[in-house]
Amino acid sequence: MKEQSTILLRKDLIEKLKEAREHPRQTYNELIMKMADIFIKIKEKNQYDEFLHKIQQPKMKELWDNKEDEVWENV
Repeated sequence: MKEQSTILLRKDLIEKLKEAREHPRQTYNELIMKMADIFIKIKEKNQYDEFLHKIQQPKMKELWDNKEDEVWENV
């Protein structure tokens, strides 16, 4: 048998968890596990997006900070 623990949750959070269930028989354990998995995937994706943004910054600066574009701004 897997180890178990007891945690205290506010009643309003319990109501939110009830709303979030995909089906009435879904346990809170299943729901929280799925939420944690989704959160981790989103966090990893955001880190990847931030990495791409950071490595693209020098090239974007090169493309956008040039004299030709400044001329168009003053037309």
